[in-house]
This record gives sequence, structure tokens and C-alpha cells, in this order.
Amino acid sequence: MGLALRKEKILSAVVESYIRSGEPIGSKALQTETDLGVSSATIRNELKALDDEGYLRQPHTSAGRVPTKLGYRYYIDNLMKPVILPERLRESIEHGIRSGTQAPESILSRTAGVLSQLSSSAAAATTPSSDEARVHRIRFVSTGRHTSMAVLVTSNGMVKSRLFRCEFVLTPQLLSMFDKAVNEQFTGVKLRDIDQGFLQSAASGMGELTLFIPDVLVAIYDAVQSALDINVTVAGQTNLLFSDAYDFNTARNTIRFLNDTKAISGLLNNSRTHMIYLGEESKIPELRDSAVVTARYEINGENAGAVAVIAPLRIDYKTIMSEVIFAAGCVSRAIGDLL
Repeated sequence: MGLALRKEKILSAVVESYIRSGEPIGSKALQTETDLGVSSATIRNELKALDDEGYLRQPHTSAGRVPTKLGYRYYIDNLMKPVILPERLRESIEHGIRSGTQAPESILSRTAGVLSQLSSSAAAATTPSSDEARVHRIRFVSTGRHTSMAVLVTSNGMVKSRLFRCEFVLTPQLLSMFDKAVNEQFTGVKLRDIDQGFLQSAASGMGELTLFIPDVLVAIYDAVQSALDINVTVAGQTNLLFSDAYDFNTARNTIRFLNDTKAISGLLNNSRTHMIYLGEESKIPELRDSAVVTARYEINGENAGAVAVIAPLRIDYKTIMSEVIFAAGCVSRAIGDLL
């Protein structure tokens, strides 16, 4: 059941004031800042009621109120209005994500960096899950008379490469034959189905190339195994140590979580399209006093990995949520362009 309209306006004003200033706000200041058209005594009664209901708290006697996690949650779910990012900011985010090496891991690393700068907090990005990923294309790049690079491109946008060496000379004609034969066998196959049995079957189907192909298949297999791993990139951890909204222990606990890539990928890749975790909602003990603002990005129209900002509870949720969602869209386009 929702709050009455007047209580909603007061709660929204308290949350937004506290986000801006970090200071409790009282009834007289609220009367000035809002258009409720009621006395400060009436506002004081409503503040007391919101306190009793768990949406606000009073840090100490005679102080104004600040939001609780329940108050933030109600504000986010019911009162927060979306922010339309300025065109210049959107261009800056997209440029920051796309400027540099156009490999998925580099794109995600830059995305985490951009979001950490914008939020003055920490940010993370995960590579796409490869549970259903397939081989999109395998290419060969000559690196010497006896060496070449097998480059695997997957359906979820990952690019992995492995060097291989052969005793015979790798001519352009031979690499072209490898390209044709390998892609006939591998294109469209799920990564998780590429095991020793599949490699043996693929080799036996390559006719006269069978004697030349073992080192090539080992390189492809190693690239596939690398693509199956979910990687996490994190940026801005030191921002947490200098945040006035964190004490040292809370910052340390949050940074400890950010060093656990398995925990990060588990949290972000299990989230919905976009969402905000507050404290214990993440089920991560180290984040009990933190917020996680996350959005999934898509590859070929399917949910892939995720990007997120990890920050104190007192943050500008509506702006950061818009920035994270927009950044996720940029990642979708940037990685999608690689396919």
C-alpha cells in the first residue's frame, strides 16, 4: 500500500535534499522548499509519522530527518523521475566508451572508467555470459613463416586469439584452406560443446588437412576455453576511500567485495534489465551500506553482460541510473558493431 500524496511529497523532498547536502532537513526548511501549503507543524507531524513507519530517521534529538533504506526504496520505486541526459553528456559517454581498441574487454574497461568518473564512485562491467554463445567466425592472421594467430569471434561479441606454431611453412594458401575447413566445422557450434570429442570429429572431417590441423585445433580450443570465462573489470575503487558518505570500514568492505570477481559477476549477471540494489537487497554482506545501480547490455537482442556503479547509499539515483542505462546501450552498440 502506498503513502498518501502529502507524505510522498515530503519523503521525496527529504530524500532529494539529503542527496544534495548530506544534512538532515527539518519541517521549517521543508515548508520553504515545497509547495505543500501547510504549516510547519503539520509537516512536523508527517515527518514523525514517516519516521514511525520506517521511511525516515532522526540522527539525533532536535535534528531534522534523513532517509532510511526503506525510504530510499520507496523513493526509487514510486517517486523518482527519470532524467534525460544532455546531448553533450551522451556524446561524451559514447566517445569515452568507443575511443580506443575495439575489443570487447577494452570497451568494457573504458565503460567502467567512464561510469566511475561520472559517479565519483566505483564501477564494474562484466563480459557476456557464454552459456549459449556460439562460434560466429574464426580467422587466421599470419605472424611468421611458421606461426599464425587463430582469432575466435563468438556470437556474444567476445574476441579471443591464440598463437600456434607449425613445423611446416604457413603459406597464405594454406591459411586460406584452414579458414574454409575450420569455419565449415565450427561456425554455429555452441562453445560449451567444443570438447575433445568434437575436435577429433572435426579433424577427421577435414580430409587431407588432417595431418596439418592438430596445432590449429589446440589453439582454437584454448581460445574457446578463454571465451567461456566471465571476466570482470572494475574502476574507481579509490574513490570510495575519499567519499564523505562512507566511513573507512564501509569503504574497506566495499572494496573487498570489488576484489571478488566471482561475486561481482554473480550479482550483476543475475540482475534484471536494470535495477538498484540497496544494502542487504544484494545479499552481499560487504554491501550492507552500499547501493548498486546496474543495467544489462544486449548482444544480438539477447541479454549479455552488465555494467554497474557501486556507491554509498546517498547518491543521485535518478542521474546515475540514467547514465548506467545509457552506457549499457553504448556497450551493446559498440560490441554489436564487431560482429
